[in-house]
Amino acid sequence: MNSSLIGKIDKAKRYAQEPERVTFQEFRVAFRGENDGHTVALHDQRWHCSCGFFAERGLCSHTMALEKILGGMLPKAALSGAVTA
Repeated sequence: MNSSLIGKIDKAKRYAQEPERVTFQEFRVAFRGENDGHTVALHDQRWHCSCGFFAERGLCSHTMALEKILGGMLPKAALSGAVTA
């Protein structure tokens, strides 16, 4: 194996152990809920979800679950404060 590739693999392993290096800016996921599937997105540091609860309240179980999963990799503006780590 190429020595430069070995170095990149080692660096990738180190980076993977330091998630604080990563901050999501934007993304979109398909979320399989108990009753239906939903699209959840982070755009301009704000959550968006296709479920009815989010439309009424501006947060939902889908966005809160992603906050818990992604933890410190989200910008502070995207954190609802409703979920503790």
